Amino acid sequence: MTWIDQLPPLGSFALFSAIKILGVFSVLMFIVAYAVWVERKVSAAIQNRVGPNRVGFMGLLQPAADAIKSFLKEDLTPGHVRKVYFWLAPAVVMIPSLMTVAVIPFGSQIGAQKMVIADLNVGFLYTFGIVSLGVYGIVLAGYAANSKYPFLGGIRSSAQLISYEIAMGLSVIPLLLCVGNLNLGSIVEAQAGGGWFIFRQPLAWAIFLVAMFAETNRLPFDLPESEQELAGGYNVEYSSMKFALFFMAEYAAMTAASAMMVTLFFGGWTLPFAGLDHPATSALMGLAHIGIFLAKMLVIEFMIIWVRWMWPRFRYDQLMDLGWRRLVPAALANIVLTAAWLWFKEGK
Repeated sequence: MTWIDQLPPLGSFALFSAIKILGVFSVLMFIVAYAVWVERKVSAAIQNRVGPNRVGFMGLLQPAADAIKSFLKEDLTPGHVRKVYFWLAPAVVMIPSLMTVAVIPFGSQIGAQKMVIADLNVGFLYTFGIVSLGVYGIVLAGYAANSKYPFLGGIRSSAQLISYEIAMGLSVIPLLLCVGNLNLGSIVEAQAGGGWFIFRQPLAWAIFLVAMFAETNRLPFDLPESEQELAGGYNVEYSSMKFALFFMAEYAAMTAASAMMVTLFFGGWTLPFAGLDHPATSALMGLAHIGIFLAKMLVIEFMIIWVRWMWPRFRYDQLMDLGWRRLVPAALANIVLTAAWLWFKEGK
């Protein structure tokens, strides 16, 4: 019997929860740092450039150099800004992305411990509730800057994110009808054996994909920070580490959105062969499930980066037209068709 086995249940739970929180946060921050490096390398390859190559082998230490630069740069607070909100906005933008990953099952289990920080029965509702808070940071940044272009970026963001949250939420309802549960772990288990929802609900996946780009402010939907129109948008008055927090929040949100897509549509930690679609029976199998989840997530994140450098930016009227007149009606129709199909199956 090890010293861990001798701990009381509450002590064991607290210890493993702390380990999982530290592990997830460390991996998330590592991915955020090197997603920037990957983006710069991908963009350089597409544009026939070299990209970062000076700091470390192939520029691999560039994220560390950027972090040091952000901490050491002079932190300016313009005199005309609303200072309390100006300081609060970067933190408000960053926090929702970190909180979202708390309910995502990044593996099956190791021993008796489930590989999720908080195994909530309403994990789906928690996720969308937390994601909706991200808009407040951007709106606060635009308002606090007390300047025309940041304010326009904040206004754009409020309309864009609220609109596409509706489409994103509606797109996932057919999955919940099929599973009959709001727990994200149950959604993963329902896809065991290769029955991934991308094959069973392709329209829901397509709507979720488009809404994901809009929710993370990524091209072709980066209208809140469109440089050609808003000189950088809601974050144009920020510098030093406060600007870095906005930058990190975008990549953290991108990572969390990729993890959510893997969970909902790509079977989470499952693979339909070698017995990898069932909960782990050994520590090695548990680690394999974590690796499978991370591999799927990184593929989707690479796709998001690739799209940024291949698609032109939408106009704002096109963005809102796509959300309200195309995606929302399609999502509602998909809900009705899925409910009718399930009713027909139950009736038979």
